[in-house]
Amino acid sequence: MRRLHPFSRAPDPPASMIGFLVRLTALACLAVAFALLVVDGTRSLAGNEMLLTPLGQIAFDLWPEKMKLVQPGIEKNLHPLLWDPILLTLLKMPGWLILGALGTLLFYAGRRRAPDIGFSSRP
Repeated sequence: MRRLHPFSRAPDPPASMIGFLVRLTALACLAVAFALLVVDGTRSLAGNEMLLTPLGQIAFDLWPEKMKLVQPGIEKNLHPLLWDPILLTLLKMPGWLILGALGTLLFYAGRRRAPDIGFSSRP
Protein backbone atom coordinates (compact mmCIF):
# COMPACT_ATOMS: atom_id res chain seq x y z
CA MET A 1 0.00 0.00 0.00
CA ARG A 2 1.40 3.39 -0.99
CA ARG A 3 1.36 6.13 1.61
CA LEU A 4 1.42 9.83 0.91
CA HIS A 5 3.52 10.80 3.90
CA PRO A 6 6.03 8.62 5.76
CA PHE A 7 4.33 9.32 9.10
CA SER A 8 0.73 8.91 7.95
CA ARG A 9 -1.25 6.07 9.45
CA ALA A 10 -4.04 5.34 6.98
CA PRO A 11 -6.22 2.38 8.00
CA ASP A 12 -6.11 -0.75 5.90
CA PRO A 13 -9.21 -1.04 3.68
CA PRO A 14 -10.34 -4.51 4.93
CA ALA A 15 -9.96 -3.51 8.59
CA SER A 16 -11.89 -0.29 8.09
CA MET A 17 -14.66 -2.18 6.24
CA ILE A 18 -15.00 -4.71 9.06
CA GLY A 19 -15.11 -1.89 11.60
CA PHE A 20 -17.82 -0.19 9.56
CA LEU A 21 -19.91 -3.38 9.45
CA VAL A 22 -19.51 -3.89 13.21
CA ARG A 23 -20.58 -0.30 13.89
CA LEU A 24 -23.52 -0.64 11.47
CA THR A 25 -24.66 -3.82 13.26
CA ALA A 26 -24.29 -2.03 16.60
CA LEU A 27 -26.42 0.84 15.35
CA ALA A 28 -29.11 -1.57 14.15
CA CYS A 29 -29.11 -3.35 17.54
CA LEU A 30 -29.45 -0.05 19.39
CA ALA A 31 -32.25 1.13 17.08
CA VAL A 32 -34.24 -2.07 17.63
CA ALA A 33 -33.55 -1.89 21.37
CA PHE A 34 -34.91 1.66 21.47
CA ALA A 35 -38.02 0.63 19.53
CA LEU A 36 -38.59 -2.29 21.93
CA LEU A 37 -38.13 0.05 24.90
CA VAL A 38 -40.76 2.42 23.49
CA VAL A 39 -43.18 -0.48 22.88
CA ASP A 40 -42.68 -1.85 26.40
CA GLY A 41 -43.05 1.63 27.88
CA THR A 42 -46.27 2.26 25.97
CA ARG A 43 -47.70 -1.10 27.01
CA SER A 44 -46.72 -0.43 30.62
CA LEU A 45 -48.38 2.99 30.63
CA ALA A 46 -51.54 1.65 29.02
CA GLY A 47 -51.76 -1.32 31.40
CA ASN A 48 -50.88 0.60 34.59
CA GLU A 49 -48.27 -2.05 35.42
CA MET A 50 -44.75 -2.94 34.36
CA LEU A 51 -44.97 -5.07 31.20
CA LEU A 52 -41.68 -6.21 29.69
CA THR A 53 -41.42 -8.39 26.60
CA PRO A 54 -38.78 -11.10 27.07
CA LEU A 55 -36.27 -11.78 24.31
CA GLY A 56 -37.52 -15.37 24.02
CA GLN A 57 -41.05 -14.19 23.25
CA ILE A 58 -39.76 -11.83 20.56
CA ALA A 59 -37.66 -14.59 18.99
CA PHE A 60 -40.56 -17.05 19.13
CA ASP A 61 -42.88 -14.51 17.47
CA LEU A 62 -40.35 -13.95 14.68
CA TRP A 63 -39.24 -17.55 14.12
CA PRO A 64 -41.75 -20.00 15.67
CA GLU A 65 -40.53 -23.13 13.86
CA LYS A 66 -36.83 -22.41 14.36
CA MET A 67 -37.17 -21.69 18.08
CA LYS A 68 -38.65 -25.14 18.66
CA LEU A 69 -35.39 -26.63 17.37
CA VAL A 70 -32.99 -24.38 19.29
CA GLN A 71 -33.12 -26.10 22.69
CA PRO A 72 -32.62 -29.69 21.45
CA GLY A 73 -29.93 -28.53 19.03
CA ILE A 74 -27.91 -26.71 21.67
CA GLU A 75 -28.29 -29.47 24.27
CA LYS A 76 -27.30 -32.19 21.77
CA ASN A 77 -24.57 -30.47 19.75
CA LEU A 78 -22.96 -28.05 22.21
CA HIS A 79 -23.57 -28.63 25.92
CA PRO A 80 -26.69 -28.96 28.11
CA LEU A 81 -25.38 -26.40 30.62
CA LEU A 82 -25.20 -23.79 27.88
CA TRP A 83 -28.96 -23.94 27.45
CA ASP A 84 -30.38 -24.10 30.96
CA PRO A 85 -28.49 -21.61 33.10
CA ILE A 86 -27.07 -19.32 30.39
CA LEU A 87 -29.33 -19.02 27.35
CA LEU A 88 -32.57 -19.56 29.23
CA THR A 89 -31.66 -16.68 31.54
CA LEU A 90 -30.91 -14.43 28.54
CA LEU A 91 -34.18 -15.39 26.83
CA LYS A 92 -36.17 -14.43 29.94
CA MET A 93 -34.62 -10.94 30.11
CA PRO A 94 -36.23 -7.94 28.34
CA GLY A 95 -35.37 -7.75 24.67
CA TRP A 96 -34.42 -4.07 24.77
CA LEU A 97 -31.89 -4.76 27.53
CA ILE A 98 -30.13 -7.59 25.70
CA LEU A 99 -30.06 -5.81 22.33
CA GLY A 100 -28.95 -2.56 23.94
CA ALA A 101 -26.09 -4.31 25.73
CA LEU A 102 -25.10 -6.13 22.54
CA GLY A 103 -25.15 -2.88 20.55
CA THR A 104 -23.03 -1.13 23.18
CA LEU A 105 -20.47 -3.93 23.17
CA LEU A 106 -20.33 -3.92 19.37
CA PHE A 107 -19.80 -0.15 19.32
CA TYR A 108 -16.96 -0.57 21.78
CA ALA A 109 -15.42 -3.39 19.73
CA GLY A 110 -15.73 -1.50 16.43
CA ARG A 111 -14.59 1.89 17.64
CA ARG A 112 -11.92 3.78 15.78
CA ARG A 113 -8.59 3.89 17.51
CA ALA A 114 -7.22 7.22 18.65
CA PRO A 115 -4.44 8.54 16.41
CA ASP A 116 -0.91 8.30 17.69
CA ILE A 117 0.09 11.81 18.63
CA GLY A 118 3.47 12.68 20.01
CA PHE A 119 5.21 9.40 19.23
CA SER A 120 8.96 9.36 19.30
CA SER A 121 10.90 8.96 16.06
CA ARG A 122 13.94 7.56 17.89
CA PRO A 123 14.66 3.85 17.56
